[in-house]
Parts: sequence; C-alpha cells; structure tokens
Amino acid sequence: MMTDTMISLSEESQAKLRQLAQEKGKTPSEVIEEMIHFYLTHQTQKVPKSLGKGQSNLSDLSERVDELLWQD
Repeated sequence: MMTDTMISLSEESQAKLRQLAQEKGKTPSEVIEEMIHFYLTHQTQKVPKSLGKGQSNLSDLSERVDELLWQD
C-alpha cells in the first residue's frame, strides 16, 4: 500500500523532475519513489568492519616506506 507524502522542491528541481519524468514516461511520483528506493537501498549497505583498520595517521608513509619497514 502506498501512502502520500508531501515534499517541497525548488522551482529548478521541480522543472528537472518534470523533465526527467517525461523522458522516462513516468509520473513525477514514480520517479521520486524510484529515487528514494535507490537511495535507501544503497545507504543501508553495511561497511566492512575491516575498513579503516590500516589507518596509521602517518602522512609521509609512502616517502618513508623503507625506513619504516626495515626498522630494528
């Protein structure tokens, strides 16, 4: 079941939405529904826990790679 939601758009956004809807042969509501679905689907994807684990806070790491790798 669909529910109604009211949104406010700038005139520029509204014009672009109407143009896009016309190009796709859809209503503006259908285009907005597709956009929201796409956004929510991609925003809820989990980021791997390993992301950022290698963060060293060394800004010159690539310049000092030999020095840092071969330390005693």
